[in-house]
This record gives sequence, C-alpha cells and structure tokens, in this order.
Amino acid sequence: MITFRYSIDGIESHQVEGFFVGWPNPPSPETHLRILKNSTEVVLAVEDKTGAVVGFITAVSDSILAAYIPLLEVLPAYRGRGVGQELVRRMLDRLKTMYMVDLLCDTELQPFYERFNMKRAMGMMIRRYQFQSGEENS
Repeated sequence: MITFRYSIDGIESHQVEGFFVGWPNPPSPETHLRILKNSTEVVLAVEDKTGAVVGFITAVSDSILAAYIPLLEVLPAYRGRGVGQELVRRMLDRLKTMYMVDLLCDTELQPFYERFNMKRAMGMMIRRYQFQSGEENS
C-alpha cells in the first residue's frame, strides 16, 4: 500500500534512490533529499512495506500569488498505477489559493496535465546541464 505524506521528516537519502531515470547528470540521493527539504511544498508517495519513496512532487512559491511545480517523478516500477495523478491532485489542492500555478513540461506530457484543468502555454527556459546534478560548485 502507498501512503501520501506532506513532509520529509524521518526520510533518509536511501529512501529516495532510483529517481531521475534517463537524466545525463542526475542528482544524488543526498542532493535529492536537499531538493525536497528546500521546496515550499512537497508530496511524497511512500511504499508502506519498505518505507521507500516511490513518487514525489515539489512546488516552490512566494506563498502569496504564485507557485511553480518543477518536479514530478514516479519510480518506473510504480508508473501506470495512478501515483502520479494522485501526487498532482494533492499538490494542486495544497496550492488551491494561489493565483497562478505554473509548470513546464514536454509536449507529449501536456495531455496528462490537461486532466487537471491546466492550460497549454508558451514558456521560456534555460537549461545548464552541467549543473543538473545539483552538486555544489567548486
């Protein structure tokens, strides 16, 4: 069974292994834990039997008008079970008083987010893949 949590209290780096599949320069589990800790909002999907985090979604916000959802990930073995949908639903509920909730995604993922009444929009971005791991710069 999967339990959804709104806090990383008690979560350790070994519980967040296996994410960022296909990233050329993925964050380590330790950096992933820092990402979760520094997010304004987080929802975790945790496997009750093992305590492993099997999915997560994050938001950063000014806590007044705007929020941005930068990350939604579900471990490959748990995809297709509604975990991602439930994470999005719960996060949008947490952000329901925000004037704007934005995210960027690839075109093929847009139909997934349209299920939540999100609208397609144009956006701009910079990606510096050399910093993708999130490790401290020396």
